[in-house]
Amino acid sequence: MHIKQLLEQSPMIATHSVPDWMIGCFKRRSISFANGMTDVQTRVFWLQGRNLTIDLHLPKVEDQVKETWEACNQRQIYELLNYEGWYADTLWENELLSWSGGTSFQIHNRWPEPAILNRVGDCMMEYSPNNTYVEDWRLKSRKKGPLVSLRLIEEINLTSGECRHRDGALIINGDWAGLVLGRTDDIISDIKKGIQLRDLLSQKQYNSELCQQVFKFETSVAQGDLNNGYTIAHSTQASRLETSLFCLDGFEIDKEKNEITHTFEYSHEGKNETIQRRFVIDTFEPAFQYQPTTAMTKESQRWFEEEHQTLARYLEIIN
Repeated sequence: MHIKQLLEQSPMIATHSVPDWMIGCFKRRSISFANGMTDVQTRVFWLQGRNLTIDLHLPKVEDQVKETWEACNQRQIYELLNYEGWYADTLWENELLSWSGGTSFQIHNRWPEPAILNRVGDCMMEYSPNNTYVEDWRLKSRKKGPLVSLRLIEEINLTSGECRHRDGALIINGDWAGLVLGRTDDIISDIKKGIQLRDLLSQKQYNSELCQQVFKFETSVAQGDLNNGYTIAHSTQASRLETSLFCLDGFEIDKEKNEITHTFEYSHEGKNETIQRRFVIDTFEPAFQYQPTTAMTKESQRWFEEEHQTLARYLEIIN
């Protein structure tokens, strides 16, 4: 069944959730550190479902590696190993947002602190509890649209019986969507925890078997809609750019198990194979009202209107 048809026929809304103002696709405008330095160039996206987060960190476009890892030299592989993409469960408690579980391209947690969050208009500010940094996020999901938040259990090649991915997530925030596909095996079961991924592969002299295992991970962010599909604009996998994030057909729901299966055809090395993904439902909503604005008091509204000629002189939506 087409995902849009399934959404309309079988919506399922999570019983608990982060606040609505926190839900959507956000692009980071800047991160400023306690040392007085600011980064406005790293490409960072945050997609938030009701209880799941997808996060993607990439270098600026001109610094991204354009080749797949197999075609890269060691310097390029080293750069790829600094990419970051993950999903995790989210908990909003005591005015703090924290993350747990999930799966990540990196093998250590780069962001261990919870977040202090505040929204004004389409701007969400994230503060480190220890005043280490502050991040300025801008909402990209501005119109009413689908809210889909699914946790991937596994992806199986039904033709060969191979398990291709375990753990991951699919989040749709209106005209933005993100996908995380985890690895099938723990790549550091025999390695001291705390080591950086880039250092692990350097120590292993970029062993091709280990590289193949490492780069089975994917985090991608795409734009589009449920009528025409979502086209990948940013990804940890260069070969996935400008391709479809996922097939729109082949979705089925089992409400008793709280699961969705997605079955689709995949062409690989001239062969057509059948792939099936199995998801646990966080939320499955056809029409969520994303919130590009926040409330103002009557006094604040009056002040804004009185000073409108100067306050609104250069107003614009920041992308």
